[in-house]
Amino acid sequence: MKRWLRAGATLVFGAGLGASVTHLLSVRGGAGEEEPDGAGLLSRIPVLPVPNVQASELTVSPVGPGVVMKYGFPSLANIKTRESYVTSYDPRTRTASWVIERLNPATLSGSSDRKYCEFKEDDSVHVFHRGTNADYKGSGFDRGHLAAAANHKWSQKAMEDTFYLSNVAPQNPHLNQKTWNNLEKMCRSLTKRNLNVYVCTGPLYLPRQEADGKLYVRYQVLGKNHVAVPTHFFKVLILEQADGRGVELRSYVLPNEPVDEKIPLERFLVPIETIERASGLLFVPNIMKRTSNLQAIASR
Repeated sequence: MKRWLRAGATLVFGAGLGASVTHLLSVRGGAGEEEPDGAGLLSRIPVLPVPNVQASELTVSPVGPGVVMKYGFPSLANIKTRESYVTSYDPRTRTASWVIERLNPATLSGSSDRKYCEFKEDDSVHVFHRGTNADYKGSGFDRGHLAAAANHKWSQKAMEDTFYLSNVAPQNPHLNQKTWNNLEKMCRSLTKRNLNVYVCTGPLYLPRQEADGKLYVRYQVLGKNHVAVPTHFFKVLILEQADGRGVELRSYVLPNEPVDEKIPLERFLVPIETIERASGLLFVPNIMKRTSNLQAIASR
């Protein structure tokens, strides 16, 4: 009972995050040449930081079915590309800062099967800075996907790429298998009435006020590699509407603990600036370079 009372208290925090986190944090202070379909994303995406260039200024030509960065890069550090997503990796936490993927009916269709997939280390990350399966073993946390496997049935390779440990973070099992899973299903359902659904997912490490009245950011780490356990997760949805009606923006934050499935997902909608402040990322400047018609949904 105490566990659920604690969860309920956190959910109140999550539901009101748009106001409360902002307050807490204020206390703390051109078309290119089309390439063959099998070429992958790497050759189409500028991944090297450019001096004196803002992340919002880096975009890619909307050419080819695999391009996911149409609305720019939230940040520029440690960019990695996969068959099915683009990510920015944080070597300090051993998890991604963000992962972006593009969903539409084509990416959700296919014969790919996750039974052929296994979680694996990311050899592109230095051995000092990457998590392993041993770090998660016996920890009590799931290896929670950031880019969901079910979003990429179009290619077995694309689905397998979602099983790199650089695309997962320690997630409460109840959250991962229940409410977070429902949020992922909702993202897929939105492809039925939008041209494309761009999804950016990542961890948050939010401050809490403790008994001495001060704010602290505290989080657990797992295994010998000290994989950071996020306090919360965010998901930002960029919905390209049909018939040129512009872009709809939705942003969610959920606590990394059990969440009652009866609580509507709309309760976890927050203003996008809340996530931008808490994560150190920027979304709106990037999006406004692509559209002049942006509707941000902060509550329902």
